[in-house]
Amino acid sequence: MLRTIAKTRLLTFVFAIALAASAGAAELPETFTAALKQAGIPLNRVAVVVQPLDGDMPLLSHQADAAMNPASVMKLVTSYAALQQLGPGFTWATEIWAEGALKDGVLDGDLAIRGNGDPSLTLERMWLLQRELRTRGIHHIRGNLVLDSTVFDSPEVDPGAFDGEPHAPYNAAAGALVANFNVIPLRLNVSGDQVVVTPGVALPDGVLASQLKLDDGLPCHGWRDALRLSPAGPPAVAYAMAGPYPRSCGEQPWPRSLFDAAMTFDVIFRALWAESGGTLRGATLNGRAPSAPPLLTFASEPLADTLRRLNKYSSNLMAKNLFLTLGMQTYGVPATPEKGAQAVRDTLLRAGISTHKLVLENGSGLSRIERIRADTLNQLLRTAYRGPLFAEFESALPIMAIDGTLKQRFRDSPVAGRAHLKTGSLRDVSALAGYVMTARGRRTSFVMLVNHANARQAEAAQRALLEWVWDDVPR
Repeated sequence: MLRTIAKTRLLTFVFAIALAASAGAAELPETFTAALKQAGIPLNRVAVVVQPLDGDMPLLSHQADAAMNPASVMKLVTSYAALQQLGPGFTWATEIWAEGALKDGVLDGDLAIRGNGDPSLTLERMWLLQRELRTRGIHHIRGNLVLDSTVFDSPEVDPGAFDGEPHAPYNAAAGALVANFNVIPLRLNVSGDQVVVTPGVALPDGVLASQLKLDDGLPCHGWRDALRLSPAGPPAVAYAMAGPYPRSCGEQPWPRSLFDAAMTFDVIFRALWAESGGTLRGATLNGRAPSAPPLLTFASEPLADTLRRLNKYSSNLMAKNLFLTLGMQTYGVPATPEKGAQAVRDTLLRAGISTHKLVLENGSGLSRIERIRADTLNQLLRTAYRGPLFAEFESALPIMAIDGTLKQRFRDSPVAGRAHLKTGSLRDVSALAGYVMTARGRRTSFVMLVNHANARQAEAAQRALLEWVWDDVPR
């Protein structure tokens, strides 16, 4: 008898769970579920939460507790933690020492540079840094260039391990000293029957050789997929470029991450220094900066500006550097990924945001193991909305059909210009999360995560769900 009652209760419990799950699925808009079916994406590989920011309950909640890979949507978590912990006015400092006598513009000694993780040293800002050096009287350096990157202690990572694209800008390694996002700008152009490769900065002799072949018949679409950049080895050439280049492409940019962070910094520093008429005789050494006060402390752009570039263009390197900086600012030097992860968790917990099932690796979303619940992202979006730094947080996100990674998406949709959303995309991940303004002017949090082999086919479902949220008049 007792066994029968227990069995009955268990069946009732299981039925209740199944009924609740099916009810949750039934609440999803028909246009959305139809688009998923058309794409071959099962509902159990999708998580959704939609909630008006002035409401107490979600309009939609499907698999909100599932641990999902968010791809670059994880940058929302890193950005929120940075705003809360560091503040929108936070700046990084790149410090420079002149070790030797300085007379008549000549430094008879070494120039030492210590990086503290500034991810915003573009070519333009590197030029400004060097201009500040020249205003302090340094025009020629007879000693060495000493680079100090010791404030970061992150494990060496094979840049090609993630997807076999070691030179892709999105795979560029983080570093305490980073110039131009650890990327060398290259420009390809057609001259007669030749493909001309022009670096954006002067490279050392023998670093790059072109074996590109001009093709008169190929269309320009997809030309990057046909090019190869392979190590050629010493003594003459470090990298060889090969493959067909369509004549119809004309001039095209092809930025590549060729070196580790410190070497890229060295190459760019020397190239810009020479362009301005300066000389640097010595070698480049890895070392430690002096303990004396620096000659120059060069401040980065404010964090609020960094976040706009980081999120609108989904910069993995900037997110990684910010993640490490959070750990360093909280737990001290050297920065490690473990410290960064703990600093982010601490910030979320202080704000009352659940970290249940949260897995952090580098804070950028360029990861096979990072995980987060849709419900956690919804909590974060709502908490940010209620906080004093919401304007800085939302303004850093791409605007649908206007800018950043959403500039070309859904341009003919009524949602165009009415949503600030972070995108995320990997081989088997497609994600969107942020804020949508409905037709009646009601701001709504929006989270949609897809983890499936057909994730790249999810765009129609994303559009259907976004437009359902926007069209709140019937509801």
